[in-house]
Amino acid sequence: QVQLVESGGGSVQAGGSLRLSCAASGFTRSSNSMGWFRQAPGKEREGVATISTNGLTIYAGSVKGRFTISRDNTKNTLYLQMNTLKPEDTAMYYCAARDASWLGVIPLLPHLFGYWGQGTQVTVSS
Repeated sequence: QVQLVESGGGSVQAGGSLRLSCAASGFTRSSNSMGWFRQAPGKEREGVATISTNGLTIYAGSVKGRFTISRDNTKNTLYLQMNTLKPEDTAMYYCAARDASWLGVIPLLPHLFGYWGQGTQVTVSS
């Protein structure tokens, strides 16, 4: 049974930092393409960053240079380091995984990911 469990969300002031973690279990593959997505109230879910099976990453323009996605395959854990946070980063952040192969950079498209965590809230105050 595939499970993704996020942690690390919270409330911070603008300019602060947070690190999100996503513990993955139950996959048949040792390494999967994974990503972080977010959804603010009244808005559609949007891609934040993805990392492919072989470590290729892509970021949304709004977070590029501030956020870093990484993974520790020995711990089956995905991370999102978020620096210089802004109020517009406030959202529920979701971890997602794709249990199928994908060559190259995997796009920031929610429909490419079949497994989702329950989300962790990030609130940034000005």
